[in-house]
Amino acid sequence: MTLKLTRWDSSEYLDSDEAIQAYLDACMDEANGDPAFIVHALGVIARAKNMSELARDTGISREGLYKAFSEQGNPTFATVAKVATALGLSLELKTVNAE
Repeated sequence: MTLKLTRWDSSEYLDSDEAIQAYLDACMDEANGDPAFIVHALGVIARAKNMSELARDTGISREGLYKAFSEQGNPTFATVAKVATALGLSLELKTVNAE
């Protein structure tokens, strides 16, 4: 008997705003400040939402988005911010010791 395995793709399960928020929260907790991990999570969310539509909304080509959010990609902060906004996400910075 042969066991058939497939690669896990988190984007297939991000089918609601609640699922996306839970995924993003989990990734932020796991990232430990690693920007590459956070960028990867944003790329997964982008794939879940529709890369073609995102390309139209950001003015960045589909191929450019895939390249920027690939394992070898290194998107600029401007690209990350533009994509986050187009996905309906906001970026928030807080002081570490805020009370």
